[in-house]
Amino acid sequence: MYVCLCQGVTDREIREAAENGISSMRQLGKELGVGRQCGRCACTAREILRESRSEDYLSLANMLAQPA
Repeated sequence: MYVCLCQGVTDREIREAAENGISSMRQLGKELGVGRQCGRCACTAREILRESRSEDYLSLANMLAQPA
C-alpha cells in the first residue's frame, strides 16, 4: 500500500527501513522523504514505523526468517 504519494513510498519500504535501523520520523524523512512535502502521510508512516519497531513484530520477523 502506498503511504506517501508525494514520494511514492510504500508500507513495505517503511518496514524495511525500520528493519535496517531507522527508528524515527526524522530519519525516515531523510532516508525516504516521507512527511517532507504535504505531510498527509506522517500519521500513517509513524504508526507503521512504531509497529515495525515493536518487540512482537521483530520476534515474528526473526522467527519467519529462520529456515524450517
